[in-house]
Amino acid sequence: MQAVKKVYDTVMANTGKVIVGKERVAELAIIAMLCSGHILIDDVPGTGKTVLAKTFASSLSLSFSRVQCVPDMLPSDILGVNFFDMKQNEFRFIKGPVFTNVLLADEINRAMPKTQSGLLECMEEHQVTIEGVTYKLEEPFMVIATQNPVETKGTFDLPEAQLDRFLIKTDMGYPSHEDSVEILNRKINGIDGTRASRATAEDILQAREEVKRVYLHRDLMSYAAAICEATRADKNVLLGASPRAMIALARVAQAKAAIEGRDYVIPDDIKYGAIPVLAHRIIFQNSFLRRNDMGAELIEKVLSSVPVPSERIDFSGR
Repeated sequence: MQAVKKVYDTVMANTGKVIVGKERVAELAIIAMLCSGHILIDDVPGTGKTVLAKTFASSLSLSFSRVQCVPDMLPSDILGVNFFDMKQNEFRFIKGPVFTNVLLADEINRAMPKTQSGLLECMEEHQVTIEGVTYKLEEPFMVIATQNPVETKGTFDLPEAQLDRFLIKTDMGYPSHEDSVEILNRKINGIDGTRASRATAEDILQAREEVKRVYLHRDLMSYAAAICEATRADKNVLLGASPRAMIALARVAQAKAAIEGRDYVIPDDIKYGAIPVLAHRIIFQNSFLRRNDMGAELIEKVLSSVPVPSERIDFSGR
């Protein structure tokens, strides 16, 4: 797992110099990248969402674009547009900011649904189709989106189909007292962490291949499937975790195992990814009464009720 270790150590070291006490969020961003997925960071203003996203991108030797989402933004502002070149007497395609390796969609819920839907194909198929012509996005490609969950004026909730495109959804949370003091110390005294080494595109692509080779025992496949099936059985749930969510949970478990230096998955790897992967995909019967933490509460309930494979798993048949 040499490539995984290099990517992980580089990003964690660099983000730790800029962001205080947010190792878990940084780790989830790395896992999303290793799984060819995307991450949505949902929290109140001032908690460091955008700073974390920019620091994560700057730790990688990849192209980076930032889009500040606003209500009057059009899909073409992100994807690109065809225009008629008078000199050449032909149409030319001008690529939008999505043609990059890491796209930061800042405050994505400020964009109108029409603009949000412009990212659906990009995030799932890693391609853009404009007027019947398909353009492939360069790998690795990843979307880091941020949103403010408490402000409603001038915002548009992400539809379920859009949320399902995000492999992981997480929040930043307020810092502890000690972390708050360290934040003040850095800002007041002008301590600015310098980001030295960077992980390359080749490192990331190699790390992705290493993650794919992490062994997932059939008993643990059954465990992941049982967790997803249990979310569908709850009486308050309209739509539970889909097969795509189940696959995402398994991929995240593989990435977590690789980060830990193992070439096999254990039950704790699946538990680790359950809430960040599944909670935002659950649709409840009374959606208008839904709280932000209802999905997480349901997953915690499921994890406590679904039996964990307790017998010693034989990995000799890998």
